[in-house]
Amino acid sequence: MSVPTIDLNNGVSIPQLGFGVFQIDPDETRDATLQAFEVGYRHIDTAQMYGNEKGVGEAIAESGIARDQIFVTSKLNNGFHAHDDALKAFDGTLEKLGLDQVDLFLIHWPLPGIDVDFVETWEAFEEIYASGRARSIGVSNFQPTHIRRLLQETDVVPAVNQIEVHPFLTNDEARATNAEHGIATEAWSPIAQGLVLDNPVIGGIATEHGKTPAQVVLRWHVQRGDIVFPKSVTRSRVEENFDIFDFELSDSEVGFISALNKDERTGPNPDEFNYIPD
Repeated sequence: MSVPTIDLNNGVSIPQLGFGVFQIDPDETRDATLQAFEVGYRHIDTAQMYGNEKGVGEAIAESGIARDQIFVTSKLNNGFHAHDDALKAFDGTLEKLGLDQVDLFLIHWPLPGIDVDFVETWEAFEEIYASGRARSIGVSNFQPTHIRRLLQETDVVPAVNQIEVHPFLTNDEARATNAEHGIATEAWSPIAQGLVLDNPVIGGIATEHGKTPAQVVLRWHVQRGDIVFPKSVTRSRVEENFDIFDFELSDSEVGFISALNKDERTGPNPDEFNYIPD
């Protein structure tokens, strides 16, 4: 089954459906990623904070899949926002992954309350991008105000903004700001950690199409133009999440799901979150 791609603002092509390894135990990440490759995924989303980049790298090396057929994303850990720290941390990501280049590297959180400003961090990212060791650079959890600051004070427009999006948090303002500036939206927590799956509207649409509620929600994301990367270590769920390209929601069905918005987050508010790991 062919996964559609989106061209980022620098011409790099990214698969619209990927496999996320958030909360997958480092000891299980290699096998989970290899399983995802077997199902057909070619886009893997990891992060320094997850502690499982090494397992992703092992899976890539053992998969037998050509490197240029796999899109690899990682993210900077929160404790390394200072310019030189960011550069050193990126070196660590390449080492753990066993790669000389990633396809996308993101600032994981803006951390508005810490001493190091994310603009300084982004300037280090611009150097990483210029070096060719990251084919694209972007941000995660950036609010419209954060995006506008980057655009005003730096040179490279982020290729991606990875934000929480699901039917209970459509995050329309952030998505619109991204679109206005040619920044692709990636949706994390796409099924709200399962909270949306018992909703009767989604359930009714799923019954109508002979699909599961999770498949309907992932299809909603794709049709709205977002990049999405559900996570599971269960083979049947991994396959289910991949099987979303043989049906289409009507415009009214997309609208019904969008109308479920409650502005309800499952994760932290980026305007307040300043967590630095030990």
